Amino acid sequence: MIALWRSPKSSKSRQALALLEESGAHVVVYKYLAEMPARHEIEQIAHKLGLPPSAMIRMGEKAYSEKELDMVESEDALLDAMAEAPILIERPIAVKADRAVIGRPPEAVLSLLG
Repeated sequence: MIALWRSPKSSKSRQALALLEESGAHVVVYKYLAEMPARHEIEQIAHKLGLPPSAMIRMGEKAYSEKELDMVESEDALLDAMAEAPILIERPIAVKADRAVIGRPPEAVLSLLG
C-alpha cells in the first residue's frame, strides 16, 4: 500500500496518482489540506524522506511570506508552521512503509514500487 499525500487541485498530485494507479499499486489518498496532519506526522514524513523539514516546504506559498519563514532557521519552527498551515507542505508525497518520496517530478513516486 502506498499513501499519497496530495491536493486534488495540484496537477503534479493528479499525475502521481495516475502513474501509481496505472502501475497497479494500491493507493490510499490522504488529502492533507482538509485532514490537517499533526506536527509529529509531518516530522515522521520528513524522516522517511531523509530530508530536513526545510526541504519539504513550499516557499512560493503566500503563507510562507506571511509567516516570514525565510527568516526562520529552526527546523522545529518550520514543522510548526507546516502543521499550522499544511498548504506549506510540498506535494505530492508518496509513502510506503519506512520510505517516502516527493513526487516532483511525478515519476519519482514510481521508485516506491517493487
